[in-house]
Amino acid sequence: MALLRFALALGLMAGLSACARNDLAEPPVPLGQFALGLNIAVADKVEMVPISRPATPDEWEAVMVKAVGDRFGRYQGSKLYNIGISVDAYALAPPGIPVVAAPKSILVVTANIWDDAARQKLNPEGKQITVFESLSGETVIGTGITRSRKQQMEALAFNAVKRVEDWLLEHPEWFDMTPEQLQAAMAARAEAVKTARKTAAAAPAAAPAEPAAAPALPPAAPAN
Repeated sequence: MALLRFALALGLMAGLSACARNDLAEPPVPLGQFALGLNIAVADKVEMVPISRPATPDEWEAVMVKAVGDRFGRYQGSKLYNIGISVDAYALAPPGIPVVAAPKSILVVTANIWDDAARQKLNPEGKQITVFESLSGETVIGTGITRSRKQQMEALAFNAVKRVEDWLLEHPEWFDMTPEQLQAAMAARAEAVKTARKTAAAAPAAAPAEPAAAPALPPAAPAN
């Protein structure tokens, strides 16, 4: 609880937020032969700060499982990885005063990942992640005024799982990739996204795209 109070106070003073746009229509970031195995969220020990709108453990587990599935369920690799998310603490901004100091929403989670075939946890210690809602006109005045409780939870879960993705990219060795291979794959992805945006900008308005699926990569060459 002390950690959550500190993070919440820091966010109120500094205007911090996780700046996450919806990138699910873009190609997934390269994670080798990744495919999502078990998708587990637990919130039985979640803590809530007193100023928060309430949410049940079941609600948090459901919103986290959906966010993980939306992001990591796109991969079509040949190697299963299990992702576990513990929801540790949260504050959902209640209706407040429409000024910069209005309450902001925050979520603290701990992530873990396992190699399914090896039945091995890849990270020695859980990765704790703290996120705020994305900065916008409505979050500057406090999302309790402009967003429903469900919308706040969905935004926080999206930002948290995006941060999980960033964490996985720090460990290409978990996915049988070298740093050089990851860098090259990320550069190719960035170029593909850039080209797609130019094409979309030049094309007539169309229906929203479905989340992009990750193409299956060829098996990695055996090490010498």
